[in-house]
Amino acid sequence: MNSPTLILASASPRRADLLRQAEYDFVILPSEVEESASEDLSGGELAQLNAYRKARFVAKKHPDALVLGVDTVVVLGSRIFGKPASLAEAEKMVLKLQGKTHTVVTGVCLIHLRGHRQRIFKVETDVTFKKLTSEEIRRYHTVVNPLDKAGAYGVQEQGGTLVESVSGSISNVAGLPMERLEIELAAFGIPELVEP
Repeated sequence: MNSPTLILASASPRRADLLRQAEYDFVILPSEVEESASEDLSGGELAQLNAYRKARFVAKKHPDALVLGVDTVVVLGSRIFGKPASLAEAEKMVLKLQGKTHTVVTGVCLIHLRGHRQRIFKVETDVTFKKLTSEEIRRYHTVVNPLDKAGAYGVQEQGGTLVESVSGSISNVAGLPMERLEIELAAFGIPELVEP
């Protein structure tokens, strides 16, 4: 039996790059679902809910495929940071994170509707920021677009400017926890591409 087509239900170029680097064969079909921002949920619950909603939206249109939905949030104490709406908000986010340790939480959902299979999980990574000035943050945001990134930064884009240390999966901080995902995809029969 052939393995199902893998669909990435995300427009994130970083997630697509991570899957390509791991040599997976996949199609990109971004989900059009509005992300929930419920204040009643923890960061992990919110990320998993949004990942599920994104995957489900695409899976209903492609029931024979294995759909991968993903959502990443940044958590500092009880505060959840999603994507900033403006450069001013992006600067405020990083100012709150500077000099502190926060947690990057990625929720992942894999759905194969035709096979009645579904797997939802989360991966957490602790990231410690350097002490930063407003000027350093603004300079960083002139080089890196913060508006499509949870917490207004990208570890894979000039991350050394902001980040002092990372404890856990670095690919998780970039938006897709590859170490765990590879195990889960193998369980669904999705192998990495093998060169002939």
